[in-house]
Amino acid sequence: MLVLLQAVLGFDNLLYISIESKRVAEQDQSKVRKWGIGLAIVFRIVLLFVVVKLIELLQESFFEFSSTPLSLSVSGHSLIVIGGGAFILWTAVKEIYHLLAADDLDHGGEGGAEKSSVGKAIALIVVMNLVFSFDSILSAMALTKSLAIMATAIVISGLLMIWLADHVAEFLKKNRMYEVLGLFILFIVGVMLVSEGGHLAEIQLFGYHVHPMAKSTFYFVLIVLIIVDVVQGRYQRKLMQEKERQRLAAAKANA
Repeated sequence: MLVLLQAVLGFDNLLYISIESKRVAEQDQSKVRKWGIGLAIVFRIVLLFVVVKLIELLQESFFEFSSTPLSLSVSGHSLIVIGGGAFILWTAVKEIYHLLAADDLDHGGEGGAEKSSVGKAIALIVVMNLVFSFDSILSAMALTKSLAIMATAIVISGLLMIWLADHVAEFLKKNRMYEVLGLFILFIVGVMLVSEGGHLAEIQLFGYHVHPMAKSTFYFVLIVLIIVDVVQGRYQRKLMQEKERQRLAAAKANA
């Protein structure tokens, strides 16, 4: 159950890893993905023990503010989730902008994303992996109290991610049309995390509580996005084929 849980919750993580690894030289991308996930497995297990020991402290509020337009009660957990979500939103928006600004999609052009160092990319993958794993660890603690079982599930799911990361990255590389879909999925993940963090921080704006995006809503939006992208792709191909037929018919008539 825990391995399945980690696999389901790890899909958005794989998207981020694939996008972040593209920012290094092509020959280093696979190494970055493997080292990033491998180190993240170690830190996830460390985080597991930390969370188990400090769960009450992380849930306790350390900063409170109350006024008419805004009130909040920030805890360590909410701060981690909001920060991670905000960073993912920034990453998705930045990459979408680079796709639109680049003259050469393969090299980014003048408006494209600048190359990152291997160390920086690995560090970002590890950090974001920990942000993504925070909620999955809390969910795991609701299923079992055995640290050994949770640690084993983390290792198995991490090995699966190492195996899948190259396949996901290769798929996106061969199917460039799905890059935008992946970035918008990442954008929704950021919105979901920020809303969840706002709920944990008990944020109220003008008396209205911030409610977290339900996981069912997230997966429904995800399915709709995929269906729309597939239908749009097929329709686009049909339009291109029809345009090509018209061009050939016109050329034949002129001949």
